[in-house]
Amino acid sequence: MTQRDSDAGYDDEDEDDVPEWPDQVMATVAGEVRRLRKELGMSAQDLADRCEEIGHPIPRNVIANMESGRRANLPLVDVIVLAAALHVSPVCLIYPLGYVGRVQRLPLQHSVPTWDAMRWFTGDDPGSNAVNLMLGLFRDHERDQRAVLAALKGERRERWTAEAAATPAERDEALRAQADYAEKGTLAKYRLRVTRSRIQEEGGTPPHVPHQLIGASPETTGPQLPTYLEEMDI
Repeated sequence: MTQRDSDAGYDDEDEDDVPEWPDQVMATVAGEVRRLRKELGMSAQDLADRCEEIGHPIPRNVIANMESGRRANLPLVDVIVLAAALHVSPVCLIYPLGYVGRVQRLPLQHSVPTWDAMRWFTGDDPGSNAVNLMLGLFRDHERDQRAVLAALKGERRERWTAEAAATPAERDEALRAQADYAEKGTLAKYRLRVTRSRIQEEGGTPPHVPHQLIGASPETTGPQLPTYLEEMDI
């Protein structure tokens, strides 16, 4: 079915000239593959060779047909491998930020800014109706893990500063900073343990953690939240 002009973002074209939504998506990917290939100084054969090296051959003629619009379909696995061969994220082939201003997310919808479409696709749009609890939990896990590692790094740095201090005042200042980092690390590690527990409660498997964070998993013995923090809303 041909899209309506207003829905497809082709207000100045006749309805019969508006490409169907799948064709628009394919044309966007093909255009970005061609742009990146030329930017990298690669021929279609170079790109085909790289895809074969990755382990999923895409012949030169298939790439040429895709770029010229003669290819009838574009499998997802091809998009993934082409992105790897061109050193970009697969989502950047579908939503080329900075190179395509607006795209149509779904059939029979108005076009939207490419940035908005990408945020929807990757689950980063807070206003989207598409909710993935596990995706949010894993992002929380990454945030909490970074916070713990940063606190541990800061604590080690201030400990060394205290040991190397030239005056009692410098040593006291470093020790106070070390204690502050230790407190932040305890709180962050507690939050990490809570996040890992929630992932397990939802039937998921928490990610592996660096050896410095052994004890953050709820099934092992980890640091407890200080009493004076237990009443905080965290």
